[in-house]
Amino acid sequence: MRVAIVGYATDGRASAQYYAERGDQVEIRDGNTDLAVPAEFDSRLGPDHLQGLDAFDLVIRSSGVHPDRLTEANPQCPDLAERITTSVNEFAKHSPSPRLIGVTGTKGKGTTSTLVAELLTAAGKTVHLGGNIGVGMLSLLPQVAPGDWCVLELSSFQLHDFTARIPRAVGLSVTPEHLNWHADLADYHRAKGRLFSHQHAQDLTVYNSRSTVASELAALSPGHKVGFDVPPAGRAATVREGAYVEGTTVFHGDTAVIETAEIALPGRHNLENVCAAVSVLWDVLDGDVGVIAGVLRSWTGLAEHLELVRTIDGVRWYNDTYATAPDAALAAMQAFDEPKVMIIGGIDKQVPQDDFVAEILADDSVRAVVLIDDLAPKLQPLFNGDGRAVLGGGSMEQIVATAADLAQSGDIVLLSPGAAGNGGMFRDKWDRGRQFTGAVGAL
Repeated sequence: MRVAIVGYATDGRASAQYYAERGDQVEIRDGNTDLAVPAEFDSRLGPDHLQGLDAFDLVIRSSGVHPDRLTEANPQCPDLAERITTSVNEFAKHSPSPRLIGVTGTKGKGTTSTLVAELLTAAGKTVHLGGNIGVGMLSLLPQVAPGDWCVLELSSFQLHDFTARIPRAVGLSVTPEHLNWHADLADYHRAKGRLFSHQHAQDLTVYNSRSTVASELAALSPGHKVGFDVPPAGRAATVREGAYVEGTTVFHGDTAVIETAEIALPGRHNLENVCAAVSVLWDVLDGDVGVIAGVLRSWTGLAEHLELVRTIDGVRWYNDTYATAPDAALAAMQAFDEPKVMIIGGIDKQVPQDDFVAEILADDSVRAVVLIDDLAPKLQPLFNGDGRAVLGGGSMEQIVATAADLAQSGDIVLLSPGAAGNGGMFRDKWDRGRQFTGAVGAL
């Protein structure tokens, strides 16, 4: 079989190796002409790399490459769309184990997916974690045994043309995002919905009952549906079949699981991720509160997700570069009561910013806001002359120096951009986070 790999980053490299080891003929397609491609693979690099894909039996697209780009570049091949897929779709279709758990939503996917994997590992299960979490999916496939568990973090890019069945699906809250990639908000929602619409009647869907969109997407599943609920502080939960927060306690049904103060993950928004993970695994773990509470007391979360980088002169510096949507940045802001200096901005994904800025302006604990990257000039007028908003400068060193000048002892400096990091000042969100950590370390 002839296989084209479109996009040769981490996932593309894993896919190429997988198909080559199967004995397939692999060709790498990428727009980067400086790419180092192993001699064992044919390649076509540069501006015409999407042309001629009709010569292949299977086309594995990088998740960030919209399938329409491939079909538009090959009008001579009307059935090309049927040959285009992603590594995560192929993984789900060909996994030796049916024990698949998929997690999607706008924010919290990585934390929830990893927490699910941590809970399964603590219970003595063999677990493979992949998807949108920086692991090449098809590099995992040969390692999967029939009784293993596979946990997949799934983005809208990966789900856009997804056709596989995931027996356990988790829907976190969904808010506007990636509108520079999707045709419109409805298209974004449709992509998320494909995780649920391909389920069977015996499958399980766990969803955030306080998210209207998550509830609507869960309704697409013919399987059993279980809502989880983290109400605003002081209000009662309205859903009690799955996990929920009542007062200062996390419950599942009538069973008290853990006090919220004991959970190592910071912020009330992370309680949603906790409740999602507990809900989707309750039967698998036989409701073992000891195992669940043990993990929740010790697991502090993912790197670069509200990660404490350093404390200098009484100021705590947090790296939350994974907050690539406004709601994620607001959740991080609300996780701390202390005075804070926010660092926000990134690439313009055509997501409305008015409500985001209004929420920041209404928070008296925000001492200052440092605006960065391509969005800075778009965000600045929305602050209506509020003296707390300043431009951060043209480098991460300048951004960090500006924040340091504004912060006082007892404050928090929070890099929680609320926007993507790829293509502007930084290569991607990981590069943004690394530069931030390095600049803070150099203070």
